Amino acid sequence: MNFNKLIFITLSFFFLSLSLSAQVISPPKWDIQLDQKNPQVGDELTLIFKAAIPTNWYIYSNEFDPNLGPLLTEVKLEESKGISLIGSLEAIGSKQKYDEIWEGDITYFDKEGLFHQKLILNEENAVIKGTLEYQMCSDITNQCINYQEDINISLGEPTSSETTFQVDSEEITLEQPEESLIGFMFIAFLAGLAALLTPCVFPMIPMTVTFFTGRGKNKMEGYRNAFIYGFSIIAIYTIAGTLLAAIQGPEFANWLSTHWLPNVFFFGVFIFFALAFLGLFEITLPAGFVNKMDAQADKGGMLGIFFMAFTLVLVSFSCTGPIVGSILISSAGGALVKPILGMLAFSLAFALPFTLFAIFPGWLNSLPKSGGWLNSVKVVLGFLELALAFKFLSVADQVYHWGILDRDIYLAIWIVIFTLLGLYLLGKIRLPHDSPLDFISVPRLMLAIATFVLVVYMIPGMWGAPLKALSGYLPPLSSHDFDLSKISRQSSENELDEIPKYADFLHFPHGIQGYFDYDQALRAAKRQNKPLFIDFTGHGCVNCREMEARVWSDSRVLKRLKEDFVMVALYIDERYTLPEEQWYTSTYDNKVKKTIGKQNADFQITRFNNNAQPYYVILDHEEELLINPIAYETDIQKFIDFLDKASKEFKHRKDQN
Repeated sequence: MNFNKLIFITLSFFFLSLSLSAQVISPPKWDIQLDQKNPQVGDELTLIFKAAIPTNWYIYSNEFDPNLGPLLTEVKLEESKGISLIGSLEAIGSKQKYDEIWEGDITYFDKEGLFHQKLILNEENAVIKGTLEYQMCSDITNQCINYQEDINISLGEPTSSETTFQVDSEEITLEQPEESLIGFMFIAFLAGLAALLTPCVFPMIPMTVTFFTGRGKNKMEGYRNAFIYGFSIIAIYTIAGTLLAAIQGPEFANWLSTHWLPNVFFFGVFIFFALAFLGLFEITLPAGFVNKMDAQADKGGMLGIFFMAFTLVLVSFSCTGPIVGSILISSAGGALVKPILGMLAFSLAFALPFTLFAIFPGWLNSLPKSGGWLNSVKVVLGFLELALAFKFLSVADQVYHWGILDRDIYLAIWIVIFTLLGLYLLGKIRLPHDSPLDFISVPRLMLAIATFVLVVYMIPGMWGAPLKALSGYLPPLSSHDFDLSKISRQSSENELDEIPKYADFLHFPHGIQGYFDYDQALRAAKRQNKPLFIDFTGHGCVNCREMEARVWSDSRVLKRLKEDFVMVALYIDERYTLPEEQWYTSTYDNKVKKTIGKQNADFQITRFNNNAQPYYVILDHEEELLINPIAYETDIQKFIDFLDKASKEFKHRKDQN
């Protein structure tokens, strides 16, 4: 195994995640000019377009089927005077690849783009005026942005063009649609540290020290062996994450995150591991398999060190398996990098103490002795696994409208689980494999206090409190039996001039009235003379619920949403099958769209070149953008500014007409 190469790859992924999480993406910088400085009437000229493209982004060329889906780069010079075009825009030196999302070959430019447009000069005072339209995308963030550059070149004046925007001139800050990579890696790193405190792993530390003591002929060889051991642990876990990433794709990710089958399966897996952690049974790998790996470790050398690491991973599986499974399940969002980085962060935390103790065996004397406290850690993790299991069941319940896990039932389950956890921490409950507890340590008391604070915080939620801090993990308020906003909405339904389609099973939060069908909402917007606010959302969208709880609930935001816009919520994971006469074949993937969710997702991709939720779009009555769409934005003032700018632009356009 080439460990230097492994280090390079893993560190590359790490620094890539750092750059993507904090980078502000500016549009490509274009240099647009003619190939001659002083052209004469009758000359054949070339209009040259050069683009400097941001790192990890690319722009589509124009040499593939326009019906495939992406926006081809196009030049429109209808307003020009004194010129005649020769042929069409020509891409120079573009690259080609097969795009799995669009299921076809596309051409593109990364780093630098170059286009030529030939023309003939017919008049001395010619003006070359028009627009350059193109699309910039990233396979890392799975996002695309459309741009329109103005071209305005008069002969005798400087022949360069600066970037301008179709809607506004602000830079666009990319947000991670579900969760930042850095935040996810931090959670995975903490999970790795937690795994060290489990009964299967903690006793392995002295065994590690025993294995390495006296193996090296000198200190440098001892250090080398310890580092190889640590990197082997990281490699084993990271490769597992890479294999998971390799089998994922957008369709698989959407199915994995919203379909009832995987969510119910994950629910069962979490319940299974929770019961094991609580002491109902033990999870063990076949003894023969573990013994074979252990025999390889006894052979010595670099291969022996690697198999020692492999043995550690296998032996500790009964305790790390549930934690690793949780990380891999939570990373199943279709991104290539996320599961790799999650496993890298987990394995880094997991391997670090083993490596350090292998280098410094004397530290072993400072460790606390194994005992009942290790089983307590395992039980606490079991309670947490039990609580998180219901998140997966909730997603399936919301998408398929089973009605078995509404918000109040969900909260009742969590309140009971965390109350029992608090009592366990106080020693009022004993489970199998627990040692007698003569007194409560201060750290254990602090954990008990934090647990009961969480319980007290959740109790008002039983009567409709929004519980903003937990909004991403709870079913929507609309599923709550005590939701007063639902009563308010039902009492004022006559304010809508048309009964919304699908309102019997789709709802807005906070008493907002609106529609769930785009065409119906657009008609209402024209009748009411208001802009149309489109909320691309989903039943299983964590950040959608958080936006509704943290931002939409603000009185200033809520007032604007209710009074200044016609609202339409387009659920991209709604499984309701439409009548056959409403089915159609998508132009981007050539698949028949039969459900509300599939049609809404197709509309978002084909119309706005985006497939992430939440995604907020505001249109005028001509279905044109009033302002650049935004995604996940928890800054309330920025969201208010977004709404106000759209309202102002709508009034401006109405006054002009």
